[in-house]
Amino acid sequence: MAKAKTNYTCTECGGISAKWAGQCPACGQWNTLVETLIETSGNRYSAQPQGLAQTTPVLTLADIEAIDVPRFGTGIEEFDRVLGGGLVAGGVVLIGGDPGIGKSTLLLQALANLSGVKQALYVSGEESGAQIALRAKRLAIDAAGLKLQAEIQLEKILATLADLKPQVVVIDSIQTMYSDALTSAPGSVAQVRECAAQLTRVAKQTGITVIMVGHVTKEGALAGPRVLEHIVDTVLYFEGDTHSSFRLVRAFKNRFGAVNELGVFAMTEKGLKGVSNPSALFLSQHDSQVAGSCVMVTQEGTRPLLVEIQALVDSSHMPNARRLSVGLEQNRLAMLLAVLHRHAGVAAFDQDVFINAVGGVKITEPAADLAVLLAIQSSMRNKPLPRGLAVFGEVGLAGEIRPAPRGQERLREAAKLGFSTAMIPKSNVSKQKIEGLTVIGVERIDEALAKIRDMAL
Repeated sequence: MAKAKTNYTCTECGGISAKWAGQCPACGQWNTLVETLIETSGNRYSAQPQGLAQTTPVLTLADIEAIDVPRFGTGIEEFDRVLGGGLVAGGVVLIGGDPGIGKSTLLLQALANLSGVKQALYVSGEESGAQIALRAKRLAIDAAGLKLQAEIQLEKILATLADLKPQVVVIDSIQTMYSDALTSAPGSVAQVRECAAQLTRVAKQTGITVIMVGHVTKEGALAGPRVLEHIVDTVLYFEGDTHSSFRLVRAFKNRFGAVNELGVFAMTEKGLKGVSNPSALFLSQHDSQVAGSCVMVTQEGTRPLLVEIQALVDSSHMPNARRLSVGLEQNRLAMLLAVLHRHAGVAAFDQDVFINAVGGVKITEPAADLAVLLAIQSSMRNKPLPRGLAVFGEVGLAGEIRPAPRGQERLREAAKLGFSTAMIPKSNVSKQKIEGLTVIGVERIDEALAKIRDMAL
């Protein structure tokens, strides 16, 4: 029997190489080439020669009418927020996350809500129908109208979609699906790419909303070829510690809405519940003010959040002092310490500096700079910051404090949660006053530290 011919496909870019190498010749990534069978079957589109959509004539952009995309809600407010307002007919959503973090639970709850008003189908390739029914019973979900299919063969799933004509379908998960047009195993690069492309084509042709669950690698990225994220319309990631009851859902790509939106959920006995006031999760409850703690107002998409930044500065007993940050960028911490020394005269070269964003949230915006420096200064002096203080602002290399976007929304969120004082960039100070909130505008880091010392007296 002749040996099957194989080649090597990159899991990152999908590039093909005739022989194995440690580095992909196409994208340069290391240890990403996996062996796959060379497909010898006929044209996989022979039964359906049309493309992703019907052929349309060439039009001038000015002649095309711009129509807002209609949306429909899932009945879960936090999930709709991340999606940009709800699901879109013909849209394809890819949601990834660690095992056991709650992807299937969230989608089962969403489909159960939708099944009352729309035709919904749940396709499971990982669990049997009895297991899903048991989970629905445990979560007390009323899913009487929800259709369920336990299947992993793509052609049978497409036949079911053509027969039932559902409006929303969940594929759990895309890594378990396989097509008869290919001979490689389920989960391989070729199978994942082919199944995702076929489901996307059907979604665009028929207007079915497709939600696909994706596995993640040990680095936290979606498993499979990188083109998987380019095919779909929306990419969502589940974040959070499986040992904690809180989960974060973040949008990294959304053709129908804003990216970097954040949804906050709490895992309960009855499934995932949206958290209406997520700022309370990220603020520690201290009986009295403690040194090294500063509350900042960050912006996650369209939502302002109050997060506590904690700093611990201690004498170093090593030749090189340690710099460690959790939830914030570590390289930026080294830069801020240099700015603190150069423009405020506060040296920390012989001190270990540890920074933590409470609650497991990851802050990527530079508006956290001022809060980090105030927390470091508070820990070094072992004196707490004034009670009821919230801050935000970016610190430049020249020591200046730059403005942050949506300053008024941040201030209103701080006032709503009972904060009485806000230290912000002077450019963000508005003539419109907020009741119960005293706003202090600062232009430089040394000025900010001086005002903090005056407030503490």
